[in-house]
Amino acid sequence: MAPDAPRQKPTAARAPKIKDTRSYKVFTVVNTVLLLLMCAVMLYPFIMLLAQSFSSAGAINAGKVNLFPVDFNLDTYRVVANNGNFWRSYGNTVVYTVIGTTIAMVLTTTYAFVLSKKHLRGRSVLIGIAVFTMFFNGGIVPNYVLISALGMKNTMWAVILPPALSVFNLLVMKAFFENLPSELEEAAHIDGLTWFGIFFRIVLPLSKAVIATMVLFYSVQYWNDWFAAFLYLDRTDLFPVTLFLRNLIAGASTAASEGAAASGSSVSDLNANIQSVTMILILIPILCVYPFVQRYFVSGIMLGSVKG
Repeated sequence: MAPDAPRQKPTAARAPKIKDTRSYKVFTVVNTVLLLLMCAVMLYPFIMLLAQSFSSAGAINAGKVNLFPVDFNLDTYRVVANNGNFWRSYGNTVVYTVIGTTIAMVLTTTYAFVLSKKHLRGRSVLIGIAVFTMFFNGGIVPNYVLISALGMKNTMWAVILPPALSVFNLLVMKAFFENLPSELEEAAHIDGLTWFGIFFRIVLPLSKAVIATMVLFYSVQYWNDWFAAFLYLDRTDLFPVTLFLRNLIAGASTAASEGAAASGSSVSDLNANIQSVTMILILIPILCVYPFVQRYFVSGIMLGSVKG
């Protein structure tokens, strides 16, 4: 009996390697170069501002500062950081941002969930009312009169409540809720869940991406807003940090003059780089928060583009 022939290990059929075409390689190179140029264009202003914030006023006025600090100094940072009103304004901004974002998310999620139900009577009217306010508003004077008549002037609610519902964010979230499988709600109804149970136990847990995106939008909105406080607040102890720093730039804060005198500099010297310091201090919290919500933001910007 002939010995068995050695068994050969079966080799998996390798798929033929598809070579990239010359046009695709050219597209990849051009696309990479364009993206790098876009990144450089977006990063250049921020790096220049950072360099100016650590440079001397004379170097900035002479146009010597570009990507690196010249005559490194921290005088302006000391003037701002040693002022107690600055930290109080910073705390006000944190409070306005947290409370305002919370209220805005409650209003946006509940309103969007209602509008996403196509069987709702009067749905088109509610959507029309929301969209109408997106294009038309009463203007500054009627809004000022309304805020004053409601007794919200010189209170934090004048800053928090007026921008608490963004129609754009509402429509984005509505589109996302409409794309959720209707079978989930039907199964939940069979199991005895109410609409509140469906909203809190099914819809919200499946909406982490859009919720994180909207939280980022609202947080940036409240953090950067100063005009509402400029209109409705007269008490300096209620100023947000953006308004406080705006007053520093305009030379309207006596605290800046006192701090400048203590450091041996004049207000005119500080004005050369105080704007850079202002923008850096405002950007720091947003730059710290954004990495934690980036993965949700990337997917959130595509919401509503594909019908589920």
